[in-house]
Amino acid sequence: MDKESLIFLEKLMNLPSPSGYEQKVRQAWLAEMKKFSDEIKSDVHGNAISMVNPDKHPRIMLAGHMDELGFQVGYIHEKGYIYFNRLGGFDISIIPGRKVRIHTKNGDILGVTGKKAIHLFDKEDREKVLKPHQLYIDIGAKDKKEAQKLVEIGDPITYDTNFEKLRKDLYVSRAFDDKIGAFVVAEVMKNVFKRRKEFKGSLYSVATVQEEVGLRGARTSAFGIDPDIGIAIDVTHATDTPDVDKKKVGDIGLGDGASIVRGPNINHKVFDMLMDNAKKHNVSYQVEAAARPTGTDANVIQITRAGVATGLVSIPCRYMHTYTEVVSLKDVESAINILTEFCFQVDDSVNFIE
Repeated sequence: MDKESLIFLEKLMNLPSPSGYEQKVRQAWLAEMKKFSDEIKSDVHGNAISMVNPDKHPRIMLAGHMDELGFQVGYIHEKGYIYFNRLGGFDISIIPGRKVRIHTKNGDILGVTGKKAIHLFDKEDREKVLKPHQLYIDIGAKDKKEAQKLVEIGDPITYDTNFEKLRKDLYVSRAFDDKIGAFVVAEVMKNVFKRRKEFKGSLYSVATVQEEVGLRGARTSAFGIDPDIGIAIDVTHATDTPDVDKKKVGDIGLGDGASIVRGPNINHKVFDMLMDNAKKHNVSYQVEAAARPTGTDANVIQITRAGVATGLVSIPCRYMHTYTEVVSLKDVESAINILTEFCFQVDDSVNFIE
């Protein structure tokens, strides 16, 4: 991956974008894409859209959601502690003991998710997981009055930034789910824009919103774009750690290539074309089985309007929905290359109806 792309990725990862509060990432994404698009826009829902040849057909939509898991200020205690709502699905047991940032209109406020020290627990309580309403954030305020000068009800919250190189091609950060997808659709658009004379169709790359709270942005953006083909780019579970049973969830390795998904949520022709392009261009890939509609943007794209020929390309990710998600840049580049070549293969002669 070139230096400029890595800088762009780090910028996306370090900006906050909890579901419903994606503004900063949207602004950065659109600013980047302005140089590589015929047109850019944001819709009323907050989706960010980059286009090349917007009036041509067939119309391809690539969707990677830019929202991340987060929290929201829900209640301020008399002693200045912040109780919060969850935006998306968390493992409650790993929330305590983390640095967080509360994103206010006046800037970020540092806080920590508090938890009573293990020494102070009764023996029978040491193995118990706290309930959501027992979790709180300490911002160092002496009382409610001081806290209210710093934060407001409804302010969004994220874990602190932590984008770092783990080793070789592996990187660790919060929120690879799924800002890495928003990054991939941007990089594919750049590639297509640079080779636009070869491109016979129309491409809409979309950084969607509110996936983590119900696939909401993909639903509205797909309706507005009305694509002929729609491909979601998300993360999938890397199953190469010792605590995962592959007999239950399949065999997906980190660094072994992007995952091309197969199942009822996927158009067979789209799947075949994605896989054939990977083979033709010697790009590493893996195949993942999904026996039911997926929990990704592909779910709602497929059933938009009268139906869309849908695909799903996933980036293997260890420790999904934690503070320390891990991905391989090899898999990211695999996804970018497969999707780029797919775009150049599509023209009016391709029949997606079987």
